[in-house]
Amino acid sequence: MSILKNYVNYLKDNPKGYWFKRKLYGWGWTPATKEGWSLLALYFFSILYIGFTENNVSTLLIEFSIITALFLFIVYLKGEPPKWQWGLKNEKKD
Repeated sequence: MSILKNYVNYLKDNPKGYWFKRKLYGWGWTPATKEGWSLLALYFFSILYIGFTENNVSTLLIEFSIITALFLFIVYLKGEPPKWQWGLKNEKKD
């Protein structure tokens, strides 16, 4: 089975309805639901908006830090508990 198919199947297997699931390889999260993708898009466009509209560098850094902290807080609350992972445990090796 290809890596992409494994990844899609992994994201679809979401009985607890996490907005963000653990990355299949490494540490961190990836969006798994439309709410997760919407939050990521909102974060991305907020950063772009701040970057294009703020002239003061110190204010830009403060706003960027606040939005990033808020984003990570929501991801932590709505996401699967993070841990290092390297593929699926029951994955057959070819």
